[in-house]
Amino acid sequence: QVQLVESGGCLVQPWGSLRLSCAASGIIFSIFAIGWYRQAPGKQLELVADITSGGSTNYADSAKDRFTISRDNAKNTVYLQMSSLKPEDTAVYYCAARSLGNYYISGRPSEYEYWGQGTQVTVSS
Repeated sequence: QVQLVESGGCLVQPWGSLRLSCAASGIIFSIFAIGWYRQAPGKQLELVADITSGGSTNYADSAKDRFTISRDNAKNTVYLQMSSLKPEDTAVYYCAARSLGNYYISGRPSEYEYWGQGTQVTVSS
């Protein structure tokens, strides 16, 4: 049984920092690419960052220079370090796994076979 469990979401003040975690089980984690998506109320699902099995990363323009995705294969966990947070970063953040993990494709949600339940990030003073 495949499980992706996100954690770390909370209320944070503007310009603050936060680290999200995505713990995976039931898959050969090291061969999967992992993506972080987010969905704000009334908006479409948006890819924030993706990391391939080899550690190559891709970011949405909104995340570049502020967010860092990383992975620890020994812990079957991917992290999203977020800094300089803005109110527009408020969303439910999801992690997702795709088995075509050794290169970046396009970031479409349909490329990812497994999804977590999400964790809420709220940026507000």
